[in-house]
Amino acid sequence: MGKNDDWLALTTEVTLEPDLPICDPHHHLWDTGYQPGIAFRAEQVANRYLLDEVLADTSSGHNVVSTIFIECASMYRSTGPEALRPVGETEFVNGIAAMSASGQYGPTRIAAGIVGYADLNLGAAAGDVLDAHIAAGCGRFRGIRHAGGYDESLDVRNSHTHPFPGMFADATYREGFAQLALRQMSFEGWCYHKQIPELTDLARAFPDTTIILNHFGGPLGLGPYEGTREKYLPQWRKDIQALAECENVVAKLGGINMKVNGFNWHKNAKPPSSEELAAATRVYYDHCIESFGANRCLFESNFPVDKVTCSYNVLWNTFKRIASSCSADEKASLFHDTAARVYRVESEG
Repeated sequence: MGKNDDWLALTTEVTLEPDLPICDPHHHLWDTGYQPGIAFRAEQVANRYLLDEVLADTSSGHNVVSTIFIECASMYRSTGPEALRPVGETEFVNGIAAMSASGQYGPTRIAAGIVGYADLNLGAAAGDVLDAHIAAGCGRFRGIRHAGGYDESLDVRNSHTHPFPGMFADATYREGFAQLALRQMSFEGWCYHKQIPELTDLARAFPDTTIILNHFGGPLGLGPYEGTREKYLPQWRKDIQALAECENVVAKLGGINMKVNGFNWHKNAKPPSSEELAAATRVYYDHCIESFGANRCLFESNFPVDKVTCSYNVLWNTFKRIASSCSADEKASLFHDTAARVYRVESEG
């Protein structure tokens, strides 16, 4: 049970386009009941989000045929070399993926692809960590996320990987980054909106590495950024357009309903409807689709983090409203095909 399930139940909707195949390319799995929650998870609505919980969401109306797990510092090894402890997360998720692949829990393939964490500040030695992840993933491991979200304001919580200013440009970090292409691994580009040019510079320096922009580049809406969205949107648009010129970059569309984004939906008497969410946030979706094209964009749930704002059913209804004017081919790309291609997941449905 999530902490806000009763609140979420106040807004229910009929599922739109229920037969449209979906590959959800961004969700997490964790259980903080037996370990202290790290900063990334401490204020989230679900202390436990394992196979039963994610299946309850993916089976809530939409045709979710597969999902991709994204690292969240869950179930690290408690012993052994520090650099290799994140491999425990891949071992943990691969077990859940194997359970799902048995078919005993329904047709949806949970964690058909796995994205883990390796500290790229290890330099070339990060390659050993990648190799350990690949072995632990049993054919499911696809890449890493070494989050770079950093802001000088104390009101903005920096990424759980403890990034430092200018990390994407650091020489040692880039030595580690260079290990990805050697193994056909992808990279999740998670940063805050002022850092998008830094991610663009990284993408230009490594054109053979697929980079997936996370959460629109992290538009902030709290602390010094509260109420400033209209002021920084023009620069955000320019930065997204420049990033889109890098052909090795694709864009995840979602993750805009977190507390850090500043919409404060969670403070309302009832959750927003998909119409309300689409009206408030579509500027981000429309601009990314226009800049990258539908074949380089992929809708993402970012669950259970975005569950602080809305249910899974309402969230995917939001995406379908935003894509309502797209062609059938464009919808196929946005909801399934781009994700399946980028994460090398066999086409289902």
